Amino acid sequence: MTINKDTNILIIGLGLMGGSYAQALSKQGYKVRAITFEQKDIDYALERGMILEGSATPDEKLIAQADLIVFALYPAAFVKWIITYQHLFKSGALITDVTGVKTLVVNNVQGRLRSDVEYVPAHPMAGRERSGVEYSDDSVFKGANYIVTPTEKNTPEAIEACKHLGEILGFSRISVLSPEEHDDMIAFLSQLTHCIAVTLMTTNDKEGLEKYTGDSFRDLTRISKINDVMWSELFLMNKEALLRQMDAFSAEFSRFREYVANGQREEMRAVMRKAGERRTKFDKK
Repeated sequence: MTINKDTNILIIGLGLMGGSYAQALSKQGYKVRAITFEQKDIDYALERGMILEGSATPDEKLIAQADLIVFALYPAAFVKWIITYQHLFKSGALITDVTGVKTLVVNNVQGRLRSDVEYVPAHPMAGRERSGVEYSDDSVFKGANYIVTPTEKNTPEAIEACKHLGEILGFSRISVLSPEEHDDMIAFLSQLTHCIAVTLMTTNDKEGLEKYTGDSFRDLTRISKINDVMWSELFLMNKEALLRQMDAFSAEFSRFREYVANGQREEMRAVMRKAGERRTKFDKK
């Protein structure tokens, strides 16, 4: 399918990410509707022109008319939604998602989905430490990465449509990985970093530390203000890959600790230089 201004787009789940999708698409004149769990979130989006209409229940009319459905739900809820309501999908509809773990989700959904509906997985590498539609902001897509994770069950046309969605939303770089490659990469770049931020914040509970901190600590621990329901689910769904990255980090940290303990300044400086050189490649363009 081709995504254009006549495409009926339905977003399932109006939280931070679903709301940001709605905001970005509606600003450009696309027809966006939504289904979410709370009527207050529908009201919020309607009042701000983020959607044309919406429902706090699985409205059959909204589902049946959708050409493109974006699932902005937690992984388990996404799979359950597919099982329960896929009989309402329009034949030929394209569905995609924003879930942060792919292999288990993709296998579950594509293994259960009707043959006349296509699911192309995607992961927007953007967000904030807050959750909820009231924190949605399409500016988070600017300079960010968007990853499409198709399988052999996907058609070239649907993959291109999903990539085009990333372009419409304003992502700076669009990449294609297999679900397995994605999960291995995300275990390091996202899940490990959240583990580090969380455990750093719980390492020292001395009262009053916030009175003395500088920006480096604030920057490093920003993501520790975490959605514990969602992230614990993501960690466990990608447990093997995450544990490999946690072990690799522990080994590297232990090596650096030995340099400090043994007074090996030149070895420390070499690691610091390597880190600095690599870090420049991650700056947003």
